[in-house]
Parts: sequence; C-alpha cells; structure tokens
Amino acid sequence: MAQLAGKVALITGAGSGFGEGIAKLYAKEGARVVIADLNEEAATRVATEIGESAVAVTGDVSKREDVQRMVDTCTEQLGALDIVVNNAATTHKNQPMLDVDEEMFDRLFAVNVKSIYYMTQAVVPVMREQGKGVILNIGSTAGIRPRPGLSWYNATKGAVNLLSKSMAVELGPENIRVNAICPVMGVTGMFELFMGLPDTPENRAKFQSTIPLGRFCTPADVAAAALFLASDAAEFITGVEFPVDGGRTI
Repeated sequence: MAQLAGKVALITGAGSGFGEGIAKLYAKEGARVVIADLNEEAATRVATEIGESAVAVTGDVSKREDVQRMVDTCTEQLGALDIVVNNAATTHKNQPMLDVDEEMFDRLFAVNVKSIYYMTQAVVPVMREQGKGVILNIGSTAGIRPRPGLSWYNATKGAVNLLSKSMAVELGPENIRVNAICPVMGVTGMFELFMGLPDTPENRAKFQSTIPLGRFCTPADVAAAALFLASDAAEFITGVEFPVDGGRTI
C-alpha cells in the first residue's frame, strides 16, 4: 500500500530542487499535492509532470496573503491538509558577513524564517480541527555545523532547526508532529551561491571532501527522509533535527 494514500500535502518551493523531489515522491506514494512556488512556470511544470493528483499555486512565502492562499487551495480544492513541507528558502552568496547588506539580511529572514510563522498561523487551525497533522521544516546542516562565509544564512537555519523543536513540544499534545530535515549542500539552484566560487570540478571537490560519504545531497535523499517523517511509520517521532548529510555533521 502507498505510504501516503489519502493524504494531502502542501510543499513550498516545489518548482525545483529538493521541493520538486519531495512533491514527486509524495505523489508516487499516494498523496495529492499542492505545488507552491514563486515561479509560476516551474510550479506548473512540476504539477503537469505529476498529473491529476497535483495542483500548482504561485506565491511568495514571505507574504502572509500568499501563504494563506496556498493553504486555502489545499482545503478548498483538495478538502484537507495533512502534511506541510516548508521548503522554500533563499541564501546570500558565500562571503564575509560584513559584506551582506541589510536588504539581503531582511530577505533571508523573511523567506527562511518568517514564512514559517505565516504558515503556522494558517495551517495549525486546520490541523487542530482535523485532530492531526505533520509539519516538516527544511532546516540545514548550516544550523548545526555552520560553514564560514554563510553566517546570516546559517542563522536563519539555526532558527528553523530550533523552532521546529519548540513547535513540536507545543503542538505535540494536539497530535501535530513537527520535525526539521537538515540537508547538506545539494546541487540545486543555490549551489554556486553556497560555494561562493565558480562551479568547477576543483571547487566541488573542496566541499565534497568534507562529507564522509563523498557526495552532495540529492533531491531523492531529502525526499526519502521527508516521506518517512510524514508517514505513519514515524507517528512517534517529533522534534528531531534529521541530518541528511552523508556524515557532514559528525
């Protein structure tokens, strides 16, 4: 039997990268999915590739009204909202911390952290009414074992990781589970920004050498973790920082 049969999931930043991988695996495992992304073309492409079990919605997770529209799309078109994956994120280029301007700083915290505030405001009432729910926040190894040059991004992911634990404690009595998935660097749209260097084999090798299993994270790796944590097999797991990192944080 499909692991998410009958479930409805909302995945932000699902037009590419980790979010796309999660959405496609969820659909394969029986879930109906809402593909939310800032890029309308990307969201539509992923929803089309998945088929009739997917709905695309465009929005900016740093805007309350856009987040509410994502949630309303789930409840009005699909009739429920069992799983939320807060995946959408941004970063600054790997650089000295004093070189990051205030506009970028504000954007980082709006997209990576405040978006979860907006999403929580919108989804917790729905999950309370249902008597259950799963919230997965995509944190990062950056919030556990930070790399230099990404200080302000690291701070946002530290906030996401800790917030997930705090949410788990507060919402646990209402049967709402909250976990953080913490990937190491992956070859996604933000890869070159994370490195702060041209994407050459030599530069990849420098970063790859810090990962004991010897490769970068893939969307399939993150999707597998997200599937397990959203499934009934993980019904007694909440408040964890789940590294998907090939041993990077050891």
